[in-house]
This record gives sequence, C-alpha cells and structure tokens, in this order.
Amino acid sequence: MLVSVVILQFFLHSNRTIRVWMKRDSGQYWPSIYHAMPSSCSCMTFNPETRRLLVGMDTGNVFEFILSEDYNKMTPTHTYQAHQGRVTVVLFVLEMEWLLSTGQDKTFTWHCSESGQQLGSYHTSAWVSGLQFDVETRHAFVGDQSGQVTILKLEQDSCSLVTTFKGHTGNVTALCWDPAQRVLFSGSSDHSIIMWDIGGRKGTAIELQGHNDKVQGLCYASHTRQLISCSADGGIVIWNMDVTRQETPEWLDSDSCQKCEQPFFWNFKQMWDSKKIGLRQHHCRKCGQALCGKCSSKRSTIPLMGFEFEVRVCDGCHASITDEDRAPTATFHDSKHAIVYLHYEPTTGCLLTSGTDKVVKLWDMTPVVS
Repeated sequence: MLVSVVILQFFLHSNRTIRVWMKRDSGQYWPSIYHAMPSSCSCMTFNPETRRLLVGMDTGNVFEFILSEDYNKMTPTHTYQAHQGRVTVVLFVLEMEWLLSTGQDKTFTWHCSESGQQLGSYHTSAWVSGLQFDVETRHAFVGDQSGQVTILKLEQDSCSLVTTFKGHTGNVTALCWDPAQRVLFSGSSDHSIIMWDIGGRKGTAIELQGHNDKVQGLCYASHTRQLISCSADGGIVIWNMDVTRQETPEWLDSDSCQKCEQPFFWNFKQMWDSKKIGLRQHHCRKCGQALCGKCSSKRSTIPLMGFEFEVRVCDGCHASITDEDRAPTATFHDSKHAIVYLHYEPTTGCLLTSGTDKVVKLWDMTPVVS
C-alpha cells in the first residue's frame, strides 16, 4: 500500500511502546511498527531527511533508531547516556550532527551523533521544559521551571551564557523559534505566551493572552506568519503575527489612585489624614496606571497588545479604544481534548495533537493557516 503520511506516536508511562502509524489507501491510519522500550518514553524527535528517530527515556538515556525507507522497520544505532534523571526534551541538529537534550537533573547536554560522544554540558537553575536551537548562530534557547529562558552560545566542546529572559510568572512549558524573523515564542503555565524579539528590536517582549489554562505546545507557520498554540483547556489558537503588535506597559507603583487620588489600603498616613478607608489597587492593562476599582471599571479586548479576552482598562483608555482596535488578531478552535503535545507539518498543512485521553488527532489546517 502507498504511504502518504507518516505519524510517529508514543505513549508515556503506562505503555512503553513506540508506534509508527501510516495512512493507507483506504484513508485510514494503521500501525506498521510496534516497538517495546525497556522503560517509559518521555520525549522524542524525528528527522525525516535521515529517518532518525531519537527517544528520551525516564532513565536518562536517549535511544537512536533509523527507520527503513518503507517505515516498516526500525534499527537501533546509538544509546546516549545523557542524563541522571528523566529526559525532558531532545532535539537533533542535522547541520551540526548534534543531539541536544535536557533532563530533570537540571542539565543541558549535547552529543556528537556520529561518534556518540558527549561534547559538553551546562547546569541550569531548574529542570528544563523547553528547548530550541538556531543553526546560524549556534544559540540554544533553554526554558525552565522557574519561568526563565536562558540563551547559550554553543561551540564544539564548550558553551557560554549570552543572557537570560524572565517574563513569566509560571514555568516555561513550550518554546518555538522563528529563524527568519529571529523571534522566540515562549509558553507558560501562567496561561500566557511571550514573543521575544531577538533580532530587529532586541529586548522587545510582546504578550499574547488567549488561553484559560497552561500552554502545552507552540508551532510557527513561517510562510504565513501565524503562530499555533494549544492548551490544557483543549483550545487551539491561531495567532496572526503579520501585524504590528504593541508591548504591554509596565505596571506603575503608587500609594494612591492615579486618577482620583484615593489612598490604597496600605497607605495608612493618607487614610488617617483624609479620614478615608483605603481602596484595593488595580492596573489598567493599556496604560499601566495604578487605579482604584471605580476608575478602572471598564473592560475591553486589546488584540494588538495580545489581549484577545476582555481585560480591565481605565475610563480614559476605554474611550480611546475604537471598534477597529478591538478587531481580533487570532482565531479560536476547540480540540475536544486536553492537549499535551502539538506538532505542525507545513508541507502537508497537517496539525497533530495528542491529549490526556491518549487520543491522537490529525487536523487539516489549510483552511485557517493559509
């Protein structure tokens, strides 16, 4: 039977298997390989050019396989003793012949895939949950459980710290790199996505708020400049990144409302002097001013700032936001399952999601990513 699409699927913890599913002439998907592993699989990556499949394990090892041309056989080639704990992310860089991996032992390592030898390692402050690599500059982007993103410059057998970003209040759960625009996207358990402009406007950080639960996966369609994100809430969001977005302002500090000057509840002196009860502090999401509830009672979407849901704004900012400003820059789709993994294949326009229900779904994204 002709094979038109290949899907690699693995189950975590409860099933120590790797399965290769192929689309048959009937249009249905059937497994051609059922390979049992010695322990539970924790992550994987597949390189279609070389048909290399790399699987990270709970034991800290990374197993490498070569799939046959007809995808009906997988041959083990290397076992990398990469970590002392569960492997969290594994990447293969064909141009460098490097295997990059991270583990719960708070270590980032890279190996030579030709010799199988470890080339170097870097100890992180928390265990890593997101990893991306830029081939041109040899920069590794490492997101961890503290909410921090670390940028490392890799050499053949050493690395150096370039900088760190901290913008999330929760742990980093996913990273996505666009080498053309030199933009890094990070998703977090705080339900938010941050776009870090590494290239043109260095240091610029754009927030995207469109999920009600932790972000589980990010993919970027560079040909249409659309970001695809998924969440544990089952939502899939398609973000239009071909618009001029604005940074959200920093929240200002004040002891009293910056509109009506009513004291906040910790401002004991002003409360005593004015004989008024202190009020709770809020912030306008558009201007960042510290305000009382009365002066920030309005709600509005601000899509160009990444707020696709209604957020608190002050009365003045609410009046300045036009209907055109409220035009959405994202579309929302319900996957009908709590997503734990996401992969987008731009050549076919297919999106694959895997959920906590142990169901793998394949979506035709051509109507929305085009």
